[in-house]
Amino acid sequence: MVTEEENVGIAKIRRIVREKNPLVHCITNYVTVNDCANALLAIGASPVMADDIDEVVEIASLANALVLNIGTLNVRTVQSMVAAGIRAMELRRPVILDPVGAGASRLRTDTARDLIRAIPFAVIRGNVSEIKTLVAGSGTTRGVDADESDWDGNALADVIASAGTLARRTGAVVAVTGATDIVSDGARVFAIRNGHPLMARITGSGCMLSALVGAFCGASPDRLLDAVVAALCAMGLAGELAAARTEKENAGTGSFRTYLIDSLSKMDETTLAGGMKLERRA
Repeated sequence: MVTEEENVGIAKIRRIVREKNPLVHCITNYVTVNDCANALLAIGASPVMADDIDEVVEIASLANALVLNIGTLNVRTVQSMVAAGIRAMELRRPVILDPVGAGASRLRTDTARDLIRAIPFAVIRGNVSEIKTLVAGSGTTRGVDADESDWDGNALADVIASAGTLARRTGAVVAVTGATDIVSDGARVFAIRNGHPLMARITGSGCMLSALVGAFCGASPDRLLDAVVAALCAMGLAGELAAARTEKENAGTGSFRTYLIDSLSKMDETTLAGGMKLERRA
């Protein structure tokens, strides 16, 4: 189990984000780019959404973290991702990969694996189908979003094993998000049970989460595992708080999206420490 001292220590990263105001460079999904930027602003980070090959190296030199998201994949942005990733690597800035839809097409699968070969990622965050695809080299993801059936028939131990395998293979902290989130650095493992089903009813909750991971890692690059755990707990708890307000007001998913951003902006370390549903699994 996680001790109270560990719990408080992880939650303190929420305050560090606001104090340091990390600049997070996102080359991300254009369907959700506005939500990602607003989520970063809500937690006290600064977003920059630059993806042109003529400026990404310069922007990556300024940023505290880089988030690469292949949600709306094209050849132009892949070139930018590689160039920005190499520059961030040279400066020892954390680079986060969101392999959206890996397994849904050969292009997505090959691109995600090529990026992993080219860039030493600090964090890889995906749903169980995407992570299993990266481990096996092929998969059956149905699209860019996870489905609840992705967890059917997959014991938590199997998900933990996949996360650990990918973490040891790549040197990255691996986060597998789903009904229960798993975070592993190949040796240590945490399970997180924060979140709400409404989060799957809006576009971009996963993309926003990856952006938040970038902010937390950019603010605490010396505590990557804890930073990823804190980011996932913060996003999941924000989803719970937003869902409670949505249900109280008999509102819909559009309001939920707004309340999610509100909950992120209002969350402090005390709220996070008190609301984290965190377990140590190894």
